[in-house]
Amino acid sequence: MGFIADALARVKPSATIAVTNKAAELKAAGMDVIGLGAGEPDFDTPDNIKAAAIKAINEGKTKYTKVDGIPELKAAICAKFKRENGLTYTPDQITVGTGGKQVLYNALMATLNPGDEVIIPTPYWVSYPDMVLLAGGTPVIVDADKSTFKITPEALEAAITPRTKWIIFNSPSNPSGAAYTEAELKGITDVLMKHPHVWMMTDDMYEHLVYDDFKFTTPAQIEPALYERTLTVNGVSKAYAMTGWRIGYAGGPAELIKAIAKIQSQSTSNPCSISQWAAVEALNGTQDFLPVNNEIFKGRRDLVVSMLNQAQGIHCPVPEGAFYVFPSCAGTIGKTAPSGKVIETDEDFVTELLEAEGVAVVHGSAFGLGPNFRISYATSNEALTEACTRIQRFCGNLK
Repeated sequence: MGFIADALARVKPSATIAVTNKAAELKAAGMDVIGLGAGEPDFDTPDNIKAAAIKAINEGKTKYTKVDGIPELKAAICAKFKRENGLTYTPDQITVGTGGKQVLYNALMATLNPGDEVIIPTPYWVSYPDMVLLAGGTPVIVDADKSTFKITPEALEAAITPRTKWIIFNSPSNPSGAAYTEAELKGITDVLMKHPHVWMMTDDMYEHLVYDDFKFTTPAQIEPALYERTLTVNGVSKAYAMTGWRIGYAGGPAELIKAIAKIQSQSTSNPCSISQWAAVEALNGTQDFLPVNNEIFKGRRDLVVSMLNQAQGIHCPVPEGAFYVFPSCAGTIGKTAPSGKVIETDEDFVTELLEAEGVAVVHGSAFGLGPNFRISYATSNEALTEACTRIQRFCGNLK
């Protein structure tokens, strides 16, 4: 249709949302479907956070706010960055958006010119390349080490050109759950120190979801000299079970933050006022539930990794964080599914798995790396056990 902008022809719909929708359709049609595609905790938002939102409603805090966040939330974010990351920001260096996704998109819109390149390591969150394309930039996809799902300093160095403007860096990662140690992160920041024209955009959304005594660090914390060209992005969605509240935030240079506010002022204006007050309580209030939830997630991770590694043709590494596993299904390629279709790609694998066993997962090629698939283990042990049993059965029935 000629009426639609040409830019949209370069962009694909979100694969994770598509899988969730497909699973919902099959479930509505009567199929017993276990959906492992959605990247959101199954825990309810903590009561103290919900109470803060109700209080805000009752106090009439339902009007427009400052475009990029209320002062109270900016202060809470500054305190969080100082307390947890050793980073000092002032309120004019903080932006608040409708989810971390908007913050990332606004930053790209505010900085990219045609031909500017953005380095995106694989496997990547599905939205990164498309957001770069919509903002007029060029995604430069750099393959991570397939055994660790982490980019090496050498691969990063080789990808940098005079047109490189950003690297988007996500640790712990969606989709792999891989997280960079301090030493690994230092290797990355050392490369960037040699290229002062390259900025770093960190997606730290899964910061609090790390296991086995893993210590989270963020790039500007590892290399203070990168502070002036780093946008440190985070939010309350995952750790605080607040996906639907839609609050993301970032700290960065004041000039960039001002440009992001200009974009936001002409698109959505302020994030939901009630959600902002809830986020103030999330950041300032008790954090006691975080280790409790993490212990539950760790148990789920261990369950899923163990059961998947018992499935024929599947190899599942143990991730350091987030609530995803990203197993390889290379051992199933070339085999024939119960439907009679030969599995030639990871997309074939997840399609046949859904139709044969009613288990909805996301194909790895949607994240730039196959033959793999992503499972979100942010659901009950019972659902995970049943899903993995079905995956084992499906793989065992391949000829």
